[in-house]
Amino acid sequence: MARARTGGLRRATDILILGATIAFAVLWLLPVIWVVAMSLKPNAELMRSTAGFVPVPFTFDNYLGLLKLDTVPRWLMHSFIVSVTMTCLVLIVSSMAGYAFARLEFPFKKTLFLAMVAGLMVPEQAVFIPLHTMISDWKLHNTHFALVMPRVAVPIGVFLMMQFFRSVPKELEEAAAIDYASRLTIFLRIMLPLSVPALTTLGLFTFIFAWNDFLWPLVSATKADMYTVTLGLASIQSNFAFTEGLGSVMASAVFASLPIVLLFLIFQRFIVAGVAMSAGK
Repeated sequence: MARARTGGLRRATDILILGATIAFAVLWLLPVIWVVAMSLKPNAELMRSTAGFVPVPFTFDNYLGLLKLDTVPRWLMHSFIVSVTMTCLVLIVSSMAGYAFARLEFPFKKTLFLAMVAGLMVPEQAVFIPLHTMISDWKLHNTHFALVMPRVAVPIGVFLMMQFFRSVPKELEEAAAIDYASRLTIFLRIMLPLSVPALTTLGLFTFIFAWNDFLWPLVSATKADMYTVTLGLASIQSNFAFTEGLGSVMASAVFASLPIVLLFLIFQRFIVAGVAMSAGK
C-alpha cells in the first residue's frame, strides 16, 4: 500500500512538473508566434490592429521587400564571415587554454587563472571605450578583424573546456605517454576527440552570440557596407512609433533569427549531450 501511494505521488509530481514546463514553454512561445503572425500581415491591416495570432489576411510582401534590398546579401555575408571566424578562433583558443589550465604546470598559473575568472565579472560594455580607442589607433575599424578579434578571448569558454579536460581520466594520457606520444599528440588525438560534445556546445553558443551581436558592430562598423545583418536590418527600420512599417520590422526580426533557429534544430542533440555531460560531472 505504501509503495502504491509513493508511486502515485511520484506520478502526480511528474504530471505537475510536465504541466508547469508546458505552461512556461507556451508563455515563452506566445511573443514569438505573435511576431511571426505580424510579419505575415499587410501593414495596412496592422495600422488598424496588431491583435491576434492568426495572420489574416496573409502576405509575404514584408519579406519580399527585405529581399529586394541589394545590401541584405552583403550583410548576411558579413555576419556569416564574422560568426564562423569567431567560432573557429574561440574553439581553438578555449580548447588550448583550457587544456593548459587543466593539465599543465607553468609559472603564474594560479594568478593567470584568477585573472581569467575575474574576466567573467567585467561587463563587456566596460571595455568598449579602450577597445574603440585601440582599434581606432590601428585604423582597423570597418574591417572583419575589428569585428572578430576583440571577442576571441572568452573566459567562460576557457573555463568550460578546463572543467571538461579535468574530468577526463589521467590514465588515458599516461597510457599514451608510455607509447612515447608527445603532449601535442595527446591533445590532438585523444583529448580533442573526447571533447566533441563540449566543443560543439561552446561553438554553437559562440556562433549564436556572434550572429546576434549588435552593440560592438554598432561601435566598430560605421560604414553601411560593413554592417552585419543585425545592424543592417536595424538601420533600415523606421521609427517604431509609426506602425505603417511594423510588418517590415517584424519580418526583419524573423529573417535575422532564421539561421539561428535552423542551426539549433540541426545541432540540438549535441547541445543536449553537452548539457547532460556537464550535469553528470
